[in-house]
Amino acid sequence: MKAGTGLVSALALLLLMGAVFTQRPRPKKPTRRPVTTRKPSVPQPAGPAQPEPQEPTDFPPPILGPPSMYPDCPRECLCSPSYPNSLNCENRNIRVIPVIPFRAHYLYLQNNYISEVTPEAFVNATEVRWINLANNRIHRINKQVFEKIPALLYLYAQHNQLKEVPSGLPASLEQLRLSRNRISKIPAGAFNKMGNLTLLDLYNNQLSDSDLGKNTFKDLTSLMQLNLARNILKKMPAGIPSSLIQLFLDRNNIEDIPKDYFRDFTHLAFVRLNRNQLSDKGMPKAVFNISTLLDLQLSHNQLASVPLFNSHLEHLHLNHNSIESKLSQQQSAPPEGFVRASRSMSDRLNFIRHCT
Repeated sequence: MKAGTGLVSALALLLLMGAVFTQRPRPKKPTRRPVTTRKPSVPQPAGPAQPEPQEPTDFPPPILGPPSMYPDCPRECLCSPSYPNSLNCENRNIRVIPVIPFRAHYLYLQNNYISEVTPEAFVNATEVRWINLANNRIHRINKQVFEKIPALLYLYAQHNQLKEVPSGLPASLEQLRLSRNRISKIPAGAFNKMGNLTLLDLYNNQLSDSDLGKNTFKDLTSLMQLNLARNILKKMPAGIPSSLIQLFLDRNNIEDIPKDYFRDFTHLAFVRLNRNQLSDKGMPKAVFNISTLLDLQLSHNQLASVPLFNSHLEHLHLNHNSIESKLSQQQSAPPEGFVRASRSMSDRLNFIRHCT
């Protein structure tokens, strides 16, 4: 009896253990929501095309400087105690010229996004002597600006978008730099009464022969440097003041030079006519025989012979022409001026070597 009871108990225990081991774990509930498919979007009818944003919208914001010890110093500029007469507003991303304080003599406004120069900023700036407006977006300088600054000496406005020489320039001006603009017009009388101007830079513009009248430069009696390189001239400019020392006419389309063009120049020392269309036919043989000439550049033209020149010449550039020989067919020896000029340059080189 007892043995039967033990057997039954053992069988019950085995059945219970088998049920435990064969029992499968219950699946866990999902932690993420099932992915649902989106309904396909219905294309909407196209509206009117939006205009492209204007260029000023993508300019960087103006850079404001720290508070200044000068209460009249614009926040867009820097006013150094070491230079109380200077107003430094360059590289500040400004669009409009701030009000210039009375104490300012030197204005540095280059490398900004200024599009127009108006008189409002110069109401109190009667003492300004120097303005640098280079590398902006200026397309217009109001002539009333110069009425506010009658003692201006230097105006730098190169690398802008000007289409003509500004009007109303002050008679006090000594240097005017307008290179790398789009100038194709010099208004009548633009340089009237400007007898103090010594430097006029119109390099890399769009000036043609019709834009330079015979009286355009007549009042520039003190002019020493005239730069008309990289324009679209076909003729030598007329009416150049006899006071000129440097004349730059590179990269034009000049084909000929009048015989007595340089006759009245008493101080001319540097002439650059590189990269034009000059040939022997259009250039008189002795046109450059000028006693004051020191540097003559005629490279990248169509010359077939060496022009005559004075013995005082120190530098002669004739590379990239069609010259076969330094000697003309009629001469068995170099021109006298050529020999003297060569000796003169050699003497100077020996002197420099001795001094160093």
